[in-house]
Amino acid sequence: MPVQLQPPVPPPVVVEVKVSHADWHYRVGDTALFTLRTTQAGRPVAGVPLVVQYGAERMRAQRVDTLVSTMAGVPVRAALPEPGFLRLTARPLASSPAPETSAMATVGFSAEAIEARVDNPSDFDAFWREAVAAARHVPLEPRLTERPDLSTPDVLVYHVAFQNHKVGSRLYGMLSVPRRPGRYPAILKVPGAGVRPYFPNVGLARRGIVHLTIGIHGIPVDRDSLLYNELRVTALSAYNAIGVDDRDTYYYKRVFVGVVRAGDFLLSLPQVDTSRYAVEGGSQGGALALVAAALDPRVKAISVTHPAMGDQLAYRFGRAGGWPHLFQDTTRLAAKELVARTIPYYDAVNFARRVRVPGIYSWGFNDLTVPPTAMYAIYNAVTAPSELFVVKEIGHIRVPEQVRRMDDWLLRLLGDASGPGR
Repeated sequence: MPVQLQPPVPPPVVVEVKVSHADWHYRVGDTALFTLRTTQAGRPVAGVPLVVQYGAERMRAQRVDTLVSTMAGVPVRAALPEPGFLRLTARPLASSPAPETSAMATVGFSAEAIEARVDNPSDFDAFWREAVAAARHVPLEPRLTERPDLSTPDVLVYHVAFQNHKVGSRLYGMLSVPRRPGRYPAILKVPGAGVRPYFPNVGLARRGIVHLTIGIHGIPVDRDSLLYNELRVTALSAYNAIGVDDRDTYYYKRVFVGVVRAGDFLLSLPQVDTSRYAVEGGSQGGALALVAAALDPRVKAISVTHPAMGDQLAYRFGRAGGWPHLFQDTTRLAAKELVARTIPYYDAVNFARRVRVPGIYSWGFNDLTVPPTAMYAIYNAVTAPSELFVVKEIGHIRVPEQVRRMDDWLLRLLGDASGPGR
């Protein structure tokens, strides 16, 4: 019986989008021009029905159309009436909205004029000053466990633990220390959202940095991933909303204070030059880096990638707010006035307003987790010296170019980190 060969599956049709302004920036009053083309196996094709929608990010679509591709490209024009970001997506009608076939571009309109909608509580500084002072009545009682399996000939690695805001409540992390005697700059890395293990940064330690990466959940950070997978779907599945009805019971109170306590631990080490201390983080960690700069005067610089937790009440004004999007569903949590009273004490914007040290900031416009509208609301609140590095096409990730640029910026600002220091 002859073998029947299946016909080859044709390659998928891919949508590509080009924006008329190379930097994806416009002014309010301008009209953005998007040009959509379709390709198959890298060659232009026409006659493909496309589902196209656009509007302010994370808001109801301003317009949804079905258009047909042409060899010259299909033009789509859109605008926003006020400062913010507009997102366009397009996909072939016959396919699911798979990332490999769809196109997306998010353009800004007068982004430098985006103003935060979150209140600045009159007792904000007193609240956090008292919280930090109370925590510092608790001794750190640090525990360092050497990890020979992670150490190298020139870097010692430890799993560390120290007390935070009350006796028995600890934070855990991975500490990397140059073996060569001396006093070195220090960098604290604060984590993005989630529940996971953490790893040492031996690379920066080789460059002459004492580096500490911490977790925020009060559990060891070097266990098997199965533990974190279980916690992620059970006790810690929605930790970002635990206790949010009260500013004193909110989950992040212990976390924000813990960022300062991590500095207390790190700067207590004899290998650290306390005059050269920086904090880095992305997403939730980007917000925590701002917290560190606002609450801890020992911080000399910060590195902030796609900062979350900013301008969270903006949803109440019809504009995208930052992760964790507690106010996006206006029929549920957003309706609770107690939550709205708590959030201003924890919003990254209010910490950004208090930053007095240099910082480097970076993100992409196609971020589906943290809206660039909310990130600019944070950035525009910063009055300290700042550098912004935008990689416009990317989403909620860090690309190698960002890592190099931001690491080099921090190391230059901390001074010569290649030797033992003073």
